[in-house]
Amino acid sequence: MKVQRMLIFLAICGTWLGYAGGFFAKEPAAFQIDQKSCFYLQSLHFTAAGMAHWYSKENGGLERLTGVPYTDLDCKNCHAGGCDRCHRSTRTEKDCETLQYSIKASKNQAMCLECHGREKAIIAIDHKAKEDDVHLAQGMTCTDCHSAREMHGDGTFYISMKQPGAMEVKCENCHDSIKPTESHTVHKNALDCKSCHVRHVVSCTNCHFDTMVEKKVRKAIPVSGWVFLMNAAGKVTSASMQTFVTKSVNTFLMFAPHMSHSIMKVGRDCDACHATATMQQAQKGKITLTWLQDGVTANLKGVIPVLDEVEYQCVYHDLKEDKWIPIANPAKPLRQYVAYGTPLTREQLERLVKKQEPPPHEMTK
Repeated sequence: MKVQRMLIFLAICGTWLGYAGGFFAKEPAAFQIDQKSCFYLQSLHFTAAGMAHWYSKENGGLERLTGVPYTDLDCKNCHAGGCDRCHRSTRTEKDCETLQYSIKASKNQAMCLECHGREKAIIAIDHKAKEDDVHLAQGMTCTDCHSAREMHGDGTFYISMKQPGAMEVKCENCHDSIKPTESHTVHKNALDCKSCHVRHVVSCTNCHFDTMVEKKVRKAIPVSGWVFLMNAAGKVTSASMQTFVTKSVNTFLMFAPHMSHSIMKVGRDCDACHATATMQQAQKGKITLTWLQDGVTANLKGVIPVLDEVEYQCVYHDLKEDKWIPIANPAKPLRQYVAYGTPLTREQLERLVKKQEPPPHEMTK
């Protein structure tokens, strides 16, 4: 009888310890969720897979220079780990505060901008210049365009938000009736809306990789006031660039399609893209993107074409004791085109080099 009681006691203890071990483990076994039962675990908000994909040496990324696996970088922590990150809220009843899930909390634009720093920066720049994004000026917020499927996922593992199917937001979702102006028809559906209606993009230059690895701090020199043009999804679209410095001398240049959320109601005039000095520089094979002006990084403004055969000259800096030091003889940057973007062709450049006169009968935009 004593032996039986002892066995029962040990069985109960074993069961309790099994559950307790699950509760107190670093990754509680009691709360492990299979991806099939929670497709948020495959969403880009959770995986942030795009950074890992484009960083990898297999895809021609920065890892070619650094030799550091993505799993060893702090970047991997840039994701929304669960529902609480956006939906957590509190309510007070009878002087008692309790937690709850809230759709309203998740639609607060300030919540989105806590992570999406580039969008926060462009909003601040435009507001200071009194050139607010046309949608923001109307009181619209992120969730007016971005769907719950985009944010929560759909059970498919996407490697990039630019991968076909990952995002469903597009201008035509709201602007289903577009005035047939000459600007809209002369390009014969070869331009994406963003190529003309994005005012400018914010770019990060001199992203200092060594500081990020050693101190877990991201340091870069931001610039704005320009917009790049490259091909994506069969059309010319707006793009941005990013430069990296690693091991003090190695440099890296990246171009990617980009939606900056700095949208103009009226698109650019013809002479903003055609027959500009920048297009002529591109035709000659060299464009100066950044330079030092009174010791401060200055950058080219306006529309800039992305072409494989063009040399893009930039000023590169090392970071020592939190001070930017210009690199005298930086290595020629490796170049990468990401997010399904590809350079413009020579034929496209030739059309941009030519002056395009707006027809006198062009309808009002």
